[in-house]
Amino acid sequence: MIGKASVNADMLRFQAVFVLIVALFFLCTNAIRSIPELETPIKEYASNIGVYGSDNVQYLEAPEYRNGDHCGVLGTTATAYGPFVVHVAMTLDFEYLRGSIAAVHSILKHTSCPENLYFHFIASESKTPKPDDLSRIIKTIFPSLDFRVYSFDDRVVKNLISYSVREALEDPLNYARTYLAEILDSSVTRVIYLDSDIIVVDDIQKLWSVSLGSTAIGAPVYCHANFTKYFTDRFWSDSRLSRVFDGKKPCYFNTGVMVMDLAKWRREDYRGRIERWMEIQKEERIYDLGSLPPFLLVFGGDAAAIDHRWNQHGLGGNNRVHSCRSLHPGPISLLHWSGKGKPWVRLDAGEPCPVDELWSPYDLYRHSKEQPRL
Repeated sequence: MIGKASVNADMLRFQAVFVLIVALFFLCTNAIRSIPELETPIKEYASNIGVYGSDNVQYLEAPEYRNGDHCGVLGTTATAYGPFVVHVAMTLDFEYLRGSIAAVHSILKHTSCPENLYFHFIASESKTPKPDDLSRIIKTIFPSLDFRVYSFDDRVVKNLISYSVREALEDPLNYARTYLAEILDSSVTRVIYLDSDIIVVDDIQKLWSVSLGSTAIGAPVYCHANFTKYFTDRFWSDSRLSRVFDGKKPCYFNTGVMVMDLAKWRREDYRGRIERWMEIQKEERIYDLGSLPPFLLVFGGDAAAIDHRWNQHGLGGNNRVHSCRSLHPGPISLLHWSGKGKPWVRLDAGEPCPVDELWSPYDLYRHSKEQPRL
């Protein structure tokens, strides 16, 4: 017999999730574009590729999204992207593949011009599945998607990485965003970089069109955060190092959502600037986190401020249910599960946070014995 306390707990959880979803709907009503109903049904894809590590893993093929009448005409050749193309860069690996697929699905669903998107996926040569395998997987799930998977050589950055407070932050693929200007073709002069643990509930064209002014990157910035904690006492006590912020008002920003001017990045060698700080870190230990502090050292006080609605971050909290984060007040265009807890892990464990229910409708992954989340 089920106890009364258990029933009450279940009811409270259901009510919390319901209220959260209703609240997000009203917050995003003006942001989310309506997509015409598609006649093509969602097809089931059952994979027996060994890289998944199991024969009973299944994905659903994503719906095919088409441009609205107002979208610009794209280039007609494989090498000419055209002036209306929106470039989006993300990393791909097995651990976060499910999140990446959900992120792409959410972007396609809510943009008014899905055929104008071009995805640049960066995958490590040293990991399994290999970049070619990941390309086949993405093509199967998104048959109409314009994309390319690039091989990233870990050796480019491996010797520059110092140990971090979390081993996951030492993964060379976390540093791939530093090398986008070299990885992508020189004809790509602007790109949106996104982490794999996000969903977009607004038209990404709006993020693409933000002004960067004279800066090389734009991101939501948070000046109320304690900026000093991102660097060690050794850094702040050495004026040779800390003077990098003289005359500036440095603010924290999360590198999981950035708009990047790659032409300016190449011209002013921001890769070299970031690498020089990583070399100093190897010698003097000036920070404890992974790839974020070098970006703060180079761009702190110089990043174009983008509306906070484009990075509702910190939703990952950690893996314990009782540490679940709630949404910040205000309109929302992008939700970001930064932190240890990932929605697909908590959902599979049967211990989701309320915000994870907002991620699940974009999930195209399921086990053969489960019902798909639609």
